[in-house]
Amino acid sequence: MTEREPADGVSGPPPRRSDATRAGILAAARERFAADGYERATIRAIAKDARIDPSMVMRYYGNKEGLFAAATSVDLRLPDFARVPRADAGRVLVSHFLAMWEGGDVLVALLRVGITNEAGAERMQGIFAAQILPVARQVCPDPAQAPTRAALCASQLLGMALARYVLRIPPSVALTPEEITAWLAPTLQRYLTAEGP
Repeated sequence: MTEREPADGVSGPPPRRSDATRAGILAAARERFAADGYERATIRAIAKDARIDPSMVMRYYGNKEGLFAAATSVDLRLPDFARVPRADAGRVLVSHFLAMWEGGDVLVALLRVGITNEAGAERMQGIFAAQILPVARQVCPDPAQAPTRAALCASQLLGMALARYVLRIPPSVALTPEEITAWLAPTLQRYLTAEGP
């Protein structure tokens, strides 16, 4: 098989079929895990959604646990809070999370699975430790309190996400992102920067 020269004259390797297959599997897995949760989602259903043979899922990811780990790999892409004015930390954190929740299904899948499955809960705990806790350490007045403060922030962010995206409680769904930010930001700001009780 020969590679064709692109029409614009820029040469480069063509996209590999395996990359497209992996992307299709991961997209189908995220949707299936979000809709069904970890326990009910099956390799067979995911493969059907991706329009491939189930053996291909196993070939790339080994088993359901490996597929789940790959499908729920999350980089929250948090802003550098060293550059965020301390008085804006709560607002920036809420706005950032809302943009992530509104823009994708990975976090919804992870949240849905995290409340029903130990592997999902461990995945959420890992994201918390690696990505949310450092924010609290940067912003809070006493780094020894950072784990508690980060956990309180997570309770607000995940609680809203559960109500809005998983349980779809009508008043939560009806709120605009700006309204959610206006309600939650002062609470997160207090958790992050106020003196401890």
